[in-house]
Amino acid sequence: MHIVYKAPAPAVVQPARLDPLLSQKLRFWSLVAMLMLVYVHAYNLHPRYLQPFTPVDEPLAVGTFLQYLLANGLLRFRIPILFAISGYLFAHHDAGTPHRERVKRRLRTLLVPYLLWSLLGLLFTWALEQHPYSRQLVQQASLSIFGPENAFVSGYSSGQLLLRWLLAPVPFQLWFLRSLLVLNLAYPALRWVLDRAPAVYFAVAGLLWLTDFNVLLVEGNGLLFFALGVWLRRRDKEVLLQPRWFRLLPFALLWLGLVGLKTWLAFYYEHPPFFPMTLLHRAAELLGVVVMWFGSNGLVRAAMRRRWFVWLTGFSFMIYALHVPLVNYATEAVLGRWPEQQLLTFLLLPLAVVALAVLLGAGLRRVAPAAYGVLTGGRGL
Repeated sequence: MHIVYKAPAPAVVQPARLDPLLSQKLRFWSLVAMLMLVYVHAYNLHPRYLQPFTPVDEPLAVGTFLQYLLANGLLRFRIPILFAISGYLFAHHDAGTPHRERVKRRLRTLLVPYLLWSLLGLLFTWALEQHPYSRQLVQQASLSIFGPENAFVSGYSSGQLLLRWLLAPVPFQLWFLRSLLVLNLAYPALRWVLDRAPAVYFAVAGLLWLTDFNVLLVEGNGLLFFALGVWLRRRDKEVLLQPRWFRLLPFALLWLGLVGLKTWLAFYYEHPPFFPMTLLHRAAELLGVVVMWFGSNGLVRAAMRRRWFVWLTGFSFMIYALHVPLVNYATEAVLGRWPEQQLLTFLLLPLAVVALAVLLGAGLRRVAPAAYGVLTGGRGL
């Protein structure tokens, strides 16, 4: 008789509970950053594609200045803060579960939604192309990576369809999920470096972020701020109390001043200087993270006491996944009818898109919670 001995599975060590205010703050910014994202992607001046040094072809006016100030200035800290939150939470749950199991879970929460929403973006665009009016909206939105001569999904080859599905989605905001998955896969190596040589890592990552490094599946933003979140959690750094050196009003005024200067340069120069614009952009990103994180405790407490706001936080991912390309096509439709209402379109259309995302999310969660769970990676259930 053979006696088979089975070793007991190692006990999974549960992470310590997050501080209640910190937990609320993470939920608050997960929603607010998504709202900011919709506004950035609703930018309707020309050229539409925003980079740190993007100029403005429109005449300088209150409305055009305000759009650029917000979309390519004050709201740009949203991606760094989301990466930092993601890194902090991933490190917080690094407590006994094998990395392989965590990766399997991340495939369900990141890869599956990425593939599904990318496919839905292709199908939605293809459907719009079947009607002459909406086909024109697709063409005007210029979301094709293959240029105006190949503007329509219905004209893609099989290879181009595969590329757009897997690597360059029509819902272009999905790059964040892709980058996050790569960083999660690389977490053991990242943790090892941050534990042993954080100064070297952050010097290199900071340079890549400053130069807007973006090669294949790796982005400088993620390399710096995801790692910052990991490092803060692993070193158990205080992230709620304001540092002694922080003063809200001077930092906020400096942030606003840098963004205002950058916005003025975008209008003043036909081709704004690359390095000054990039430095102003990066400095504003950092200041935005610092000002809004350390200066928002009162706002977070007030918002998270509202039941309706807490309810809305359950739909952060739906807002994120659904708003592009919808907001782009809707912008073309609205401005085609009211071309002089650029500022009003910028201010109000994102609210309509957010409302639609929340309503669809709430309806789907109620009628088909299993499908909702697959589409959102289990978020908001």
